[in-house]
Amino acid sequence: MIKMRKKINIFTENIADDFKINEKKFIDIAKKVLKFYMSEIFEESCLFGHDFDTISFDILYCKSDKTHEINREYRNKDYPADIITFAIFADSEEKFIFDGEINLGEVIIALDKVQEEAVKKGTTFDHELAFLISHGIMHLLGFDHRTEEDYNFVVGLQNKALEGIGV
Repeated sequence: MIKMRKKINIFTENIADDFKINEKKFIDIAKKVLKFYMSEIFEESCLFGHDFDTISFDILYCKSDKTHEINREYRNKDYPADIITFAIFADSEEKFIFDGEINLGEVIIALDKVQEEAVKKGTTFDHELAFLISHGIMHLLGFDHRTEEDYNFVVGLQNKALEGIGV
């Protein structure tokens, strides 16, 4: 467990012109989720054992045509995804830390897919977006869900984090 007194930098960009979101609100949610995860699973994360002062990552909001393109180009998968995560730090053999800062990577979220899922699940757009952001952060920290047990752990912790921060 770590006391989260580290600086957190989250950079966002929304290139989905027909979806306006409150980026500051979701940066705040992402910071709270990351702090929650650090209090719960730091020792199991890719950050454990590293000396750092700052954690940073990017969130790109787009539409599903962009995630489809990225899926084809980088993952050899021919479908649009609701979320794609490039976990640079977690997936690297060499853990690169520059001036005390760890760049975890990038989370890419298709806002039209967020809307579809919110309708399908009977929840709000904002809740579904917060859920996907929390999911992406889990991947950035090195957690995956290739087995049902791993999936249940990841989703269970996401739900606990969102509940814990009042989302």
